[in-house]
Order: sequence, then C-alpha cells, then structure tokens
Amino acid sequence: MTAEVAEPPVEPVDTTIHRVRTAVDDLLSEFIDTHPAPVADPELAEGHRLLREFVVKGGKRIRPLLCYWGARGAGGTDEVAPVAAGAALELYHAGLLIHDDIMDGSALRRGRPTLHRSLARPPRHPGAEPFGHSAAVLLGVLAQAWADELFGDTGGAPRRLFNRMRAEVIAGQYLDIQSHLDPDAERALTVIRYKTAKYTVERPLQIGGALAGASRSLLESYSRFGLPLGEAFQLRDDVLGVFGDPGVTGKPVLDDLREGKATVLIAHAFAEAAGPALRLLRAWHGNPGLDEKRAADLRQIIVDTRALARVETMIDGRVRTGLEELRTCAIDQHARQGLTLMADRLTHRSA
Repeated sequence: MTAEVAEPPVEPVDTTIHRVRTAVDDLLSEFIDTHPAPVADPELAEGHRLLREFVVKGGKRIRPLLCYWGARGAGGTDEVAPVAAGAALELYHAGLLIHDDIMDGSALRRGRPTLHRSLARPPRHPGAEPFGHSAAVLLGVLAQAWADELFGDTGGAPRRLFNRMRAEVIAGQYLDIQSHLDPDAERALTVIRYKTAKYTVERPLQIGGALAGASRSLLESYSRFGLPLGEAFQLRDDVLGVFGDPGVTGKPVLDDLREGKATVLIAHAFAEAAGPALRLLRAWHGNPGLDEKRAADLRQIIVDTRALARVETMIDGRVRTGLEELRTCAIDQHARQGLTLMADRLTHRSA
C-alpha cells in the first residue's frame, strides 16, 4: 500500500494579503532606493525623498493585491511577475494621486500634507506655492516613468491591458474636471467607470490574469466582477468624501463640497432638491468659502432628498452583482475567498 500524500495546507487569506502587500512594499523601497537623483543637488534629493515617502508610506495596495489574485485565480504559481506588475501599478497610481491633489487643491492625503504642499513649505522658496505645484508635477511624471520601467518588457496581453488602463484613467480624469460644470448622474457614472472602476479593479485583475495566461472567458468574467465592484468602491468613496471622519479617511471632509465635485451623490441631491434646499445647493456646492455650518446644511439636504439612501442602494446592488459573478467564476477556492474578502473591504469601509 502506498501512503497518501497530504495536500499542503492552504494559507489563510489574510496571511496571503499581508505577505503580498509586504512583498510589494519591499520591492517599491528597493526600486526607488536604486534610482537616486541623477544630479547631486540637495533640493532635488529632498524631492526624491518626499516622493519615496509618499509611495512607500501609506496606501491600501488595492491594485497590487487584485493583480495578485487575478494571477492566482488564473492558476498562476509564480508570484514574482504579479508582485512586480502590482508595484508598477502602485507607482503609476502615486503619480496620478500627486497630479489629482494639485488639480483639486487638496491639502491632505493619507493624513499628511500633499506632496505639492510639502514641497512648497517656506522659507525654502520665495515663490513657494508655484514651485510646489511645478515640482510635484515633475515628481508625479517621474513616478509614472518608473512604473513603466518596473512593468518591464512584458508584452502581449499584459502590456496591452496596462496601456489601455492608462488611457482610460486619463480619459476619466478629463471627464471628471469637465463634469464640475454640470452635476449629472449618468455622466458621473461614466466618470466612475473610467476613472475608478476600470483602473482600480477591472484592469489590475485582468493584468494579473493575463500574466498567468488567463483565457479570454476568464478575463471577461473578471470584467463582470470588477466593474460593478469598482463602481461600488468609488460610490463609497464619494459618500466618505462628504460624511466621513477626517481622522479616519486622512482627508478633509469639506474638500469635495468646496471643490464642487459632481458626484452621483450630489447629482441625485440636485435632481430632487427644490425651493430653499436647491438654492442652498447652488449657492454653496463648489463655493470655496464653504464652512462647516453650511456643509452641515448640504449634508442634511443630501439626506433629506434621499440621495444618500439611493447611493447606498446602488452600492449594495453592485456588490451583489459582482459577487454573483464571482460565485460562478472558474477560479480556485483560495482566490475566490481572497476576492470576496477584498470586495467587502473595498465597499464596506470607513477610510
């Protein structure tokens, strides 16, 4: 009689997530440390230091983790490629965040001063604010150039998906800055799809899958799971941008309202408000002089018009749609558990 060989125990999902996140963090630190400023200038070196800190310290590592689970779900056993691709996604994301903070005029990111604010700290520069903006733009471009380098010479489907993702997110951002002029729910959903859902969930999953040789049907299944989940993620972010706790989110709670972000939440409030409530919305949404008292009025209007309840229903429906696809998706049980856990953490969160 031959003894049966026991299957190796499956690693707990949280252990896998921690291990992959650590591997991505280590690779990012190593990569940036081997790319010092090419000119021995103290100000440039300080810029590199601040960029390193921004990339390495903070961030949920959503895209690298989804890239990993996408590869694992496709039967991939080599973790080197998805970790490297995930780190590249994180570098690209850092560049986008830096530029997004400049466009939004944000003061805080992840509970710390945004990069353009850190670079503009007096008394280093007489024209501190213009210098901070310009220097941060350059460092954001550098992070994205590093992303392309770290992604490497991988061709075929992974590279095509990576390139498509970059074009899609820029299109989404472009539409976003246009949409401030007209809060419209359908337009806001288009922005969400391209700026967040494809970029944050669908494409990272597909890139990981493609690295492991996923079939077209699996990549399509990842899309049917990823798009509704990505939309739910952004809808939750929009809710937190108005109703969140700054001590938890790391971002001021007035920014979205002061900036006049044309989110689905705001579009529904505008569509349903009337009389004094509508006049308040028109007067104070997008008003840089908005204070906490007026912000509280706007929040109450969002609640009273049932815009908040409607968005919560949209989140729940999209999560259900994504999880229904995941239940029938042809992936192994460990990957299914990992993606199920991530779906919950991305959409039922306070930060």
